[in-house]
Amino acid sequence: MDLIGATWRKSSRSSANGGDCVEVADNLSGVVLVRDSKDRDGGVLAFGPVAWKAFVAQVTERA
Repeated sequence: MDLIGATWRKSSRSSANGGDCVEVADNLSGVVLVRDSKDRDGGVLAFGPVAWKAFVAQVTERA
């Protein structure tokens, strides 16, 4: 997968002191990318927009 052009941002739930976090790139067409901010060269999860919205809805509901 070509990640060139992905604009990464930290989760709004991330702590300000550099704690464990995830980063999301949702600026590419048709895909939302997720990675570990502590291992940026590690694996990347890719979600379709519908699956991402469903995931966020579930997480938000339980928070």
